[in-house]
Amino acid sequence: MRSCLLILFVASSFGGEPLFREEFANLDNWQPLLFPNISSHSSYAAASEGELSILHAESKAAASGLRHVKTFDPHTHPMVSWRWKINGVLAKGNAAKKEGDDYPIRIYIMFKYDPTKASFGKRALFRIAKARQGEYPPGSTLNYIWANRPHSRRIIPNAYTEYAQMIVLQAGAKKAGQWITETINILDDYKAAYGKTAPREASLAIMVDTDNTGESVSSAVDFIEVRKD
Repeated sequence: MRSCLLILFVASSFGGEPLFREEFANLDNWQPLLFPNISSHSSYAAASEGELSILHAESKAAASGLRHVKTFDPHTHPMVSWRWKINGVLAKGNAAKKEGDDYPIRIYIMFKYDPTKASFGKRALFRIAKARQGEYPPGSTLNYIWANRPHSRRIIPNAYTEYAQMIVLQAGAKKAGQWITETINILDDYKAAYGKTAPREASLAIMVDTDNTGESVSSAVDFIEVRKD
């Protein structure tokens, strides 16, 4: 009964019936998100913490993620909420540098690539990526990060590609070990990050990665949901 009441309270406090909500009783709705030339993968498992079902994530000099099987229209459902926790940060992690582009946890909003709206240069680049990976990568992404250190900006261009923007929600180890709830508006953040309107098809992903720093870290996600408001 307590867990049922908690779910009802959380849902009502955010407002609006979610389009979908994941509470990680299992990982049936998630698929591996792998990257070329990275052979060591992070590990993900549905686990329990007291009365909570959670996603436990761990990385040891590795990188991979989980991608949700559902897509959605951020113009009709722009709000995403989740609760996350880290056990610590990465000493060498720095969102502004390639060698520091690792995080104890990040939530991706991935936008589907549309070749009909891409420039000639982007079409050529994404054709090469498809040949290597077997499918197109996202046309653009918002990466909501728990940064390893404070940054002067909330939005940081990704050190590797212009098609990813890093958005700092938490920074440093001060709140390590604490559950923190986040709520973001995709449309507002996409406009701020890219200066234009977000595409109409998106999906979620979760990742912990330590391939650049070679360090180890673990984290957890309690729930994640997509809703109208």
